[in-house]
Amino acid sequence: MKKMIFIAVCCLFAVTSYSQPASVMLNEPDLESGLGIMQALAKRESVRQFSDKKLSHQDISDLLWAANGVNRPESGKRTAPSAGNRQAIEIYLCDENGAYRYDAKTHSLETISLGDHRQFDAPVYLVIVANSTDNRSKESYYADSGIVSQNISLFCSGRGLGTVCRGSMDQAKLREALKLQDNQYLLLNHPVGYPRE
Repeated sequence: MKKMIFIAVCCLFAVTSYSQPASVMLNEPDLESGLGIMQALAKRESVRQFSDKKLSHQDISDLLWAANGVNRPESGKRTAPSAGNRQAIEIYLCDENGAYRYDAKTHSLETISLGDHRQFDAPVYLVIVANSTDNRSKESYYADSGIVSQNISLFCSGRGLGTVCRGSMDQAKLREALKLQDNQYLLLNHPVGYPRE
């Protein structure tokens, strides 16, 4: 009997591990899609109501790359500048299945925790976090996070997606779900999805 239980537990672990890999490789960004920058600016607006339509794997790949991906592989520099090139801003993505950390260097998502940790009714919920490795004050990271936030907004506008930049969130719940350390600060969040018609 003990042997049967052990086998059942091993099978359950194998299925769970298969359905939720430790990391998910993202597609190469599609640099030819979307509106031009002036059209994206003309259409930019805050969207707070979303349809149930899910974002495609390509949508998510492009969204994260636009937000703060590596656009100069030879130097590792990003689509969003940062003070002193510290690159302290990290992006976490929450969907109905779990919470993930975007690894810009490998352009992949690392699984952090399972379950639905979104704090807004949208298919995807992005959380902007500062990872402090020096003595800069928390406030000094807001400029860097604002640039990443604007990248998200302009990308969404140019691709027919909706979003809104928010500062309010249940920090205690998010810190637990994202497994943040004491030197990581929650700054902003962006629900993202297709606007409700």
